[in-house]
Amino acid sequence: MLEMTALHAAGFWNGLLVLLLIALAFRVISNRRKHRVLFGDGGVEQMTVATRAFGNAAEYIPVGVGALILIALLGYPAWAVHAVGGVLFAGRLIHGVGLSHGKGPGVGRLVGMALTVVALAAAAMLLIVCPLLA
Repeated sequence: MLEMTALHAAGFWNGLLVLLLIALAFRVISNRRKHRVLFGDGGVEQMTVATRAFGNAAEYIPVGVGALILIALLGYPAWAVHAVGGVLFAGRLIHGVGLSHGKGPGVGRLVGMALTVVALAAAAMLLIVCPLLA
């Protein structure tokens, strides 16, 4: 088995994040069929929740994907990519589950968003520091 490089690690976490986005999209599709809603949320709370869970992930995942790729391309070690990718994935997963299963600002949403912000802030710091050290 090959040793996982930073670029492999970025690919791994990007793949998991895309699968998470697909899972959230299927929840929207399922709710659209169940409630016969073609556009928007149709005033159905389950549709609102499903579309926001997907939309929130779609807002944060692309930034994280780009950051993971750049971290790998800048030459950081695989463990750094795994650290950022793992925290980002956990944050997005926990947030999606928390948003899907609760009303208002629940623990899942809070923890998920906190992990997401920590991952993105760490990525930002790595991206800012690397050029300064070059």
